[in-house]
Amino acid sequence: MNHVLIVDDEADIRDSLEAILREEDYAITTAGTAREALELVRDADYQAVLLDIWLPDSDGLDVLAQIRGESGSDQRASAPEVIMISGHGTIEAAVRATKLGAYDFLEKPLSLDRTLLVLRNAIKAHQLREDNQEFARQLAAKGSVTGQSVPLKALRQQIKLMAPTNGRVLIFGESGTGKELIARAMHAESLRHDRVFVELNCAAIPEDFIETELFGYRHGAGPGGPNQPTEKRGTFERADGGTLFLDEVGDMSLKTQAKVLRALDEQRFYPVGASTPVHVDARVIAATNKDLEEEIARGNFREDLFYRLNVIPFFVPPLRDRKEDIPLLAREFLQEFGQQYGRPRVEISDSALTQLKQYHWPGNVRELRNVIERVLILNPKAQRIETKHLPMLVQRTDGRPASSNREEFTTLLQAREAYERDYILKELDRSHGNVTRAAESLGLERSHLYRKMKTLGISMGE
Repeated sequence: MNHVLIVDDEADIRDSLEAILREEDYAITTAGTAREALELVRDADYQAVLLDIWLPDSDGLDVLAQIRGESGSDQRASAPEVIMISGHGTIEAAVRATKLGAYDFLEKPLSLDRTLLVLRNAIKAHQLREDNQEFARQLAAKGSVTGQSVPLKALRQQIKLMAPTNGRVLIFGESGTGKELIARAMHAESLRHDRVFVELNCAAIPEDFIETELFGYRHGAGPGGPNQPTEKRGTFERADGGTLFLDEVGDMSLKTQAKVLRALDEQRFYPVGASTPVHVDARVIAATNKDLEEEIARGNFREDLFYRLNVIPFFVPPLRDRKEDIPLLAREFLQEFGQQYGRPRVEISDSALTQLKQYHWPGNVRELRNVIERVLILNPKAQRIETKHLPMLVQRTDGRPASSNREEFTTLLQAREAYERDYILKELDRSHGNVTRAAESLGLERSHLYRKMKTLGISMGE
């Protein structure tokens, strides 16, 4: 449902327009003054504004300029389209309104058919601008899949095969392997590449808010209760026509899983507080770092939802299985952070790259990226990254191999420490670095976990 703000000092016009537009299934808010209108626009998300040119406390064109930006060129996605209305329209006023960014100019008495047509077109224009700006942001964001290893070449070939279809994809991979980048690459090569890519990290949203994040809410049904004038489009609705990426889908509650399942089955859903459904056409790509079949056996994940999502399974290899890609990745991150911190010419030595390749990277690509950024920050005068600049953890590779390389262990103690270290790192990653939450999940006292981390050489920067 689209939200429209009506701004007119005549109560009869406000009331009649509100009644007509509500019949057309618009959510309506009204204002009688410029001050009230500007406060509402600042606090809520409107797709369109019907704005009278004559207001008791301000010129409507001044209000238009503030809504659209002082230059009349504010094209941020959240800015509503503004339709000016006037009982004393002049060519000069219409020209000025257009220059200030008005979508159209309507004269009183209003023609019902023309008003509805202009409003529909304005909302379509707002949605198109929103989609285009979101896509532009995504193109500017990092979206490549870097590497020349055999696993990465195979992965890119799989992306080319999967991308042009509308089949749902379930991406499996450890934390930090770049599952989001894979999803973005699939979208970029799909038939929907010129439409929006919307992502939601299911693990990052509290249970009380996940439903409204997914499906949105209508007037009066949001967190502010009945007195809240705003409404919100959820990720499903915003992804209409494009791609919806549900990251860490294994962290959704069973209640939320049931609602997602229904939305996937019916291709429609009910926003919170809505009496009519919203139909959507979005390709769904999901990702998880969990063994969902094991979660099903434990009763934590719905089997029917698993099969709906797992039409095309996709496995992202950990960094330890494609170590030949580490030099390329390291140089890419070095270039990225070098530009960010004003040091674009910093290089990295072959010996440092060799050392990076010897480390087992339990945190995968994300950990490598963090290490490169940390090295640049902590060595502001270095023009060349050497082995001595690397964290001690990366330098020490003789006693901390990955749990997958068990043949390298020489003692049971080493094997146990390596296993504990990997396990704790993964739990810290799942808890987004929150030691208290990780300790609860591990069944340890917070102080005990800190001692373990110190013993195993785990720092909070990993």
